[in-house]
Amino acid sequence: MATVTEPSPAETKSASGISAAALVRVLLVGVYFGIVLAKSEVARWERVHKMFLFQEALMYQIISVGIVVAAIAMFIIKRIGAKDVTGKPIVYKPKPYHKGVVIGGMLFGAGWAITGACPGPIYVQIGAGEWLGLVTLLGALIGMFAYAALKPKLPH
Repeated sequence: MATVTEPSPAETKSASGISAAALVRVLLVGVYFGIVLAKSEVARWERVHKMFLFQEALMYQIISVGIVVAAIAMFIIKRIGAKDVTGKPIVYKPKPYHKGVVIGGMLFGAGWAITGACPGPIYVQIGAGEWLGLVTLLGALIGMFAYAALKPKLPH
């Protein structure tokens, strides 16, 4: 007769199939990344404003390092056949280039210039007590729902 053992709390899976331990690891990486963004000041409106006015090169240097790190990470992920937190293989699927990418990029850049935040730093701004980040978050949510509603009519 086989014995049944109860999984430990760390092995218990959520409804999405992700273990509690994996969720904690993801949360800790996110908190660490948020601290890095806050300490490097990339989530400060003034820093982003100076970047768009070409008054300061720091943001361009940080973005360049991010691109290099992402390229190396993608190479490693492909090489070792890494899996996501649910155990599925990570697969890179290139997106086709079309005029919607240009329009979306321009809207994204305008929003970034106005608010000083792209999606990740919104949470850093809120966490740092910059309450206008809540307005940015609201705008991002409205934009997300507007895109979902208009998606069938947009160029893809």
